Amino acid sequence: MSSLIPASFGAALQAARDAAGAQHYPQGTLYVVATPIGNLADITLRALHVLEIADAIACEDTRHTQGMLRAYGIDRPGARLLAVHQHNEAEAALGVIARLAQGERIAYVSDAGTPGISDPGARLAAAVREAGHRVLPLPGASSVTTLLSAAGLVGAEEDGSAFVFAGFLPTKAGERDAAVQRLAQEPRSVLLLEAPHRIEAMARALVVLGPRRITLGRELTKQFEEIATVAAKDLAGWLAAGPQRTRGEFALVLHATAKTPDGTGDGERVLKLLLAELPVKSAVKLAAEISGAPRNGLYEMALKLRAGDSRED
Repeated sequence: MSSLIPASFGAALQAARDAAGAQHYPQGTLYVVATPIGNLADITLRALHVLEIADAIACEDTRHTQGMLRAYGIDRPGARLLAVHQHNEAEAALGVIARLAQGERIAYVSDAGTPGISDPGARLAAAVREAGHRVLPLPGASSVTTLLSAAGLVGAEEDGSAFVFAGFLPTKAGERDAAVQRLAQEPRSVLLLEAPHRIEAMARALVVLGPRRITLGRELTKQFEEIATVAAKDLAGWLAAGPQRTRGEFALVLHATAKTPDGTGDGERVLKLLLAELPVKSAVKLAAEISGAPRNGLYEMALKLRAGDSRED
């Protein structure tokens, strides 16, 4: 096997054997293994060792996983790679459980990141636990925690850096818009994921959030990684500024609602934007939902703003 090991990972594979080899790896166990989201060097030593000693590896895409294994110098015949993806997860879980019952160690990997986080793996883990077998997680790379660590979340004082994981928004326009309206009422930070062919549609849907900040991570950990923070209303423009900006996989953090001592937060700025297009009652209702500011205060503010516009006319 040594001739197959790339020089850059040969030492890592040996280090994995040295550092993790003496640990206990129970039989009849499903090992949920996090793998890199882009940079192959982000694999953990324990993950390398488990992938090397597992009796079989269940994976989202056998061809993708085979390429990853070979990059690390781990040579596995195709018969020891089991396809377990979103279209067959319930049925394939039965085969995995049968192997576990025979005392095999089975590793599970998705195409990138941590299985079960908007990736297949949750149904498999649930079925294995229900069948009475152990599920042992190996922590590692995740686009969720990777972006959160760089987003600089401070949030509202009472929420701190608390966040909500929303994952992918619905693909249908009406359902996506309804989901955005629900997000507008969430004061905590919200983590979203999106594919390149839908990122522009998402940006258009998020415009209604006005000045609320969004930190976007594109191609995280890869050569052309890009992280930027913009107002929600400016996200579509940011994407349009360069053809490369709509390429790659995306993670986004909708920052927590900013609040001021009087409780209006971003309400005034949102209200001004909406009043330019909507009647007072509609603008106030939507501004309150987006910003979390009290509706009564926004209504009084709207009347003053409209009165000021009339005097200017």
